[in-house]
Amino acid sequence: MPGPRWAADDHGVPPPLDEMPVAQAAAEPLVLSHSVLQSLLGAWALSACSAEETLAVEDHLTGCAPCAEEALRLRDAVGLLHHERALDLDPLLRSRVLENCLGRRPAAIPVPDWAGPYDAETARLDALLRDLGEGEWHAPVRLRWFDGLKPAGRDTTVAGVIGHLAAVDGLVASALGLDRGSGHGGGTPGATPLERTEAVWAADGPPPTPAVREPWRDQVHTLVRTVSFAGPGASELPVSYGAFTLPLRDALLDRAFECWVHAEDIAHAVDFPYEPPGGPHLHGMIDLAARMLPAALAERRRAGLAAPGELAAAGAPGRTLHLEIEGRGGGNWYIALDSPGAVGSPDRKIAQVALDGVEFCRLVAGHVEPEEAAAGQDGDRGAIRDVLLAAASLSRL
Repeated sequence: MPGPRWAADDHGVPPPLDEMPVAQAAAEPLVLSHSVLQSLLGAWALSACSAEETLAVEDHLTGCAPCAEEALRLRDAVGLLHHERALDLDPLLRSRVLENCLGRRPAAIPVPDWAGPYDAETARLDALLRDLGEGEWHAPVRLRWFDGLKPAGRDTTVAGVIGHLAAVDGLVASALGLDRGSGHGGGTPGATPLERTEAVWAADGPPPTPAVREPWRDQVHTLVRTVSFAGPGASELPVSYGAFTLPLRDALLDRAFECWVHAEDIAHAVDFPYEPPGGPHLHGMIDLAARMLPAALAERRRAGLAAPGELAAAGAPGRTLHLEIEGRGGGNWYIALDSPGAVGSPDRKIAQVALDGVEFCRLVAGHVEPEEAAAGQDGDRGAIRDVLLAAASLSRL
């Protein structure tokens, strides 16, 4: 609805400001029917609505799922008509706006809570990728991990990192029957993450252009859509990594973790800021690593890389390390030291380690050396060293 028009004098000059009526402190919002709002969606997608119409449409979208879905479809279609350009002065603004919108209007088909971290981290990474210039896809990236004895690394490009993420996400796609065995994320059934990545890089070379983004995004959307329709039983579907198997809920948490870690690698390469995940999602990632530590410790013990443990019956309490995580995602975990089947217990604690949550995750990613990780240590130094090395050995390419 147009606002009031003020008359100009005979020379076309508007009256002085102090002669104009005082405007109301806040304009009344437009009240439009559903059919009118629906007809404005195309104009809204083209950013052709007035400020009042835009406010009315966007308020309507928070409560009308069909219109919200249509608006997103139209906005995506408009994006195909224009060259992408940087949208945000702050690279984190888009992810904050998306998070706020999702909080106001739940998705018509809700993503399971256990898939939420993967959905969020892939969306954050995609927002970063959207703002990259053509040349930045060639930026060198050093992928780092801990090979069990020492730090290791591999050089690639920003595009090569996305090819790697798509290749390893293919493990989840394969478990869901979605892996077609070709393209990014495809590969031989049963192949390990390293084998899948090597196959993608050998076929394409580290992809030199942003063309790798589209198949990665398509695969991510397909995975999220599939688990959203699959029902609660899907969370326990086994996903094979070759040397070990995780239930689908943990596999997606693992993929969310790696997506964040490699997004930081990319952001560092192109000199962009990038924040860690939110507290609840970070807590889940820490919890997954803590649950995997007893098995990793046992594997190192079998390889002669950790001190022998004591006999402990499955389900019985054994010697324990108290892992105290501070800051974002923090909490307390009790790590069984003697066998994967033993139970960690505060009553059997022989050592304690305190770390910042983000620092612990970077240790698990192989980005921090074990000797430099712990902020606070108390108790059996040998047990502490074995657990820190086991945490770093969880990392991989």
